[in-house]
Amino acid sequence: MTVHFIGAGPGAPDLLTLRGRDILARCRVCLFAGSLIPRAILAHCPADARIVDTAPLSLDDIEAEFLAADASGADVARLHSGDLSLYSAVAEQIRRLERHNIAYTLTPGVPAFAAAAAALGQELTVPEISQSLVLTRLTGRASVMPPRETLALFGATRAMLAIHLAIHAIGTVVVELTPLYGAACPVAVVVRASWPDQRILRGTLGNIEQQLADDPVERTALILVGPSLRRSDFRDSALYDPDYDRRFRSGAGS
Repeated sequence: MTVHFIGAGPGAPDLLTLRGRDILARCRVCLFAGSLIPRAILAHCPADARIVDTAPLSLDDIEAEFLAADASGADVARLHSGDLSLYSAVAEQIRRLERHNIAYTLTPGVPAFAAAAAALGQELTVPEISQSLVLTRLTGRASVMPPRETLALFGATRAMLAIHLAIHAIGTVVVELTPLYGAACPVAVVVRASWPDQRILRGTLGNIEQQLADDPVERTALILVGPSLRRSDFRDSALYDPDYDRRFRSGAGS
């Protein structure tokens, strides 16, 4: 028996990976985060599969489901939204599986920041403007941030920031980042990226708080902050320059 953790992607059912789909199709038990994952994805489960919405469950309840499946020899598909490597709460489930010597696998999914970039229609890293993307969040009810992982420290780099789970604290984001990026720095808020009701708010650090006051957003939103969001005055990458030597294409001067 194996528990298969699967990143279900940001929301659109067709952004589930082929590997994730195939694992779902052969598991007799499926645990899914019902508040964040569209039920259309469950269509890939076997018709007689036991399907459990984990939204109202505690970690102990989820562990009990794993143990019951183990006792019956049934493989489990454990669906999480987005990608498993970010804010998925997989680590504590894995720790409990290891205590019971239950095997597990991890299948990655499309992360929210990638879906948000697609919704915005742009690349987040732009030559000589921003070549780094910082994925972070703010302290919330579920967990506090380590003391050295602050917006001020990350913002000092002027890299592109993708701020998760922080729409409730947009005022804090503005106050902490404005001295570092400037009030004119572009900001984009992508709400429920890839879902049918996806929304995008574009503004600056100087006006995004007022925009959200006029058009409130409560959850499931990603905040992107960085100078490359609206820049078109960047130079082309050297990657496709005819004089650039690369393994599969010799430069004109070679």
